[in-house]
Amino acid sequence: MAFWEARDFLFCGVCGTLLTFDSIRSASCPLCGFKRKAKDIEGKETRYTVTAEDIRRELNIEPFVTLGSAQTEEVVVKRPEVDKPCPKCNHTKAEYYTRQMRSADEGETAFYECTKCQHRFKE
Repeated sequence: MAFWEARDFLFCGVCGTLLTFDSIRSASCPLCGFKRKAKDIEGKETRYTVTAEDIRRELNIEPFVTLGSAQTEEVVVKRPEVDKPCPKCNHTKAEYYTRQMRSADEGETAFYECTKCQHRFKE
């Protein structure tokens, strides 16, 4: 099977132009006259993906993130603190965050990090 038959069945096998349907029996190339039978095209599916970056590029819009002007500063994320004793050093303060570890009908898992010794534990 030729490459164009496997992937590009709506395009001309000679020049690559999009075929137009002249009748219910065939599609032809408007540039070079190449013809393909409609039964060769029938039942095939065409898919493509358009990303936000593709749209910005097409409309000449600046990208959201420019690598050349990326921040070089380190961003420190501060988690909320709770009164939770550390099992390792018994310090009373710990930062926490939660994650959904199993299915949606089960509760979240809470992860803690001691503010003194950085020991991590979960509940």
